[in-house]
Amino acid sequence: MKPPFPGMDPWLEGHVWPDVHHGLAFVFKEQLVSKVVPKYFVRVETYTVEDTSPEEEVGIMYPDVEILKKQPEPAQMPVSQGTEGIDVLTPVTMIIPRPVIEVNIPVVEIRDRENQQLITAIEILSPVNKRGKGLDKYREKRQLLHEDGVHLLEVDLLRRGQRPLNYPTLPRAAHYFVMLSRGDRYKTEVWAMTIRDKLPVVPIPLKSPDPDVRLDIGAAFNEVYERSRYELSVKYNNEPAPPAFSTEDMQWLQGILKEKKLLS
Repeated sequence: MKPPFPGMDPWLEGHVWPDVHHGLAFVFKEQLVSKVVPKYFVRVETYTVEDTSPEEEVGIMYPDVEILKKQPEPAQMPVSQGTEGIDVLTPVTMIIPRPVIEVNIPVVEIRDRENQQLITAIEILSPVNKRGKGLDKYREKRQLLHEDGVHLLEVDLLRRGQRPLNYPTLPRAAHYFVMLSRGDRYKTEVWAMTIRDKLPVVPIPLKSPDPDVRLDIGAAFNEVYERSRYELSVKYNNEPAPPAFSTEDMQWLQGILKEKKLLS
């Protein structure tokens, strides 16, 4: 089955997102390989980030947190022996450590076949890239890529969190963004979308003087949805992951789901 909406499906922004994320990375690669060979090659590389999520995030993004999380050993609190004139610490009932979750994030890389040089990186943003220390580290990474002259395409299909490029004039009504920072220019091209818009077809720059190639993000998303049969596992009777939509947008979403017989 095709996705129910023209563009992004907000019900996939919760715990299904890691599967969507990996699927998109590999379909992006499949789209690009035939367009860039033999001068370039395309790989999906993975890097690991530790996510110290706030408690309310854990249930949304990581339902199997007991499997995924690394629990640090709790420090043992020494208890004084009771003697006259010395207060004795009451032993704690329990210690609840803050979960540290290892998140594997795929990134699509286009490299020059001759010298293995990284030419273009395609980052599909994860929740950990948009909050706390993960956001700081991601901003450092994108700055290093720019300093090295690497083209960077950022695909942000998550409404939650802070945008790494928080430009003051970004359209506030937009739910999703795609941003292209060319390594040889000090400007960023932006595609802004609401929930009602199709996902864009965007240019992927290579080394000059080679022309850009095209990446169809909407076609890639549709392919991932159909391959994964998300309509069989996503519970459309539940609310989508936060933040909440406006009443008007929510009515529009529910109307489409009823039309597609995905909502009773």
